[in-house]
Amino acid sequence: MVFIKNTDNFYFGASQEIISRARLLRKNMTMAERVLWYNLQNHQFKELKFRRQHPICQFIVDFYCHKLKLVIELDGNFHHDDAQKVKDDYRTQELNRFGLTVIRFDNEIVLTNISKVKSEIEKFLKIFEN
Repeated sequence: MVFIKNTDNFYFGASQEIISRARLLRKNMTMAERVLWYNLQNHQFKELKFRRQHPICQFIVDFYCHKLKLVIELDGNFHHDDAQKVKDDYRTQELNRFGLTVIRFDNEIVLTNISKVKSEIEKFLKIFEN
């Protein structure tokens, strides 16, 4: 397995395979991912740079802001399954070990109330500023 060395831990040791898979996922985003991306791209949310389908170690996170070390994950219906919740908890713990904060939103709230999602992200930003 080939690992990408990055001095600022941008990919946290993600393999070339994970980086390639992330590239493919960017071309096949879910509707909820598209809606949130439309609101985050091009520095339009608080002038922050967000990346979509970003490789971090063995994971591909939905959205990532390197400046804030913030991961945003969107959860579809299968994330409500008990076995998937265990996997999601493990994933969050592993990302936390890299000093990253993970916040999650259900796809449904992104699709029906994007203003609430943006408000929740802003709450995180206020905590980060303090």
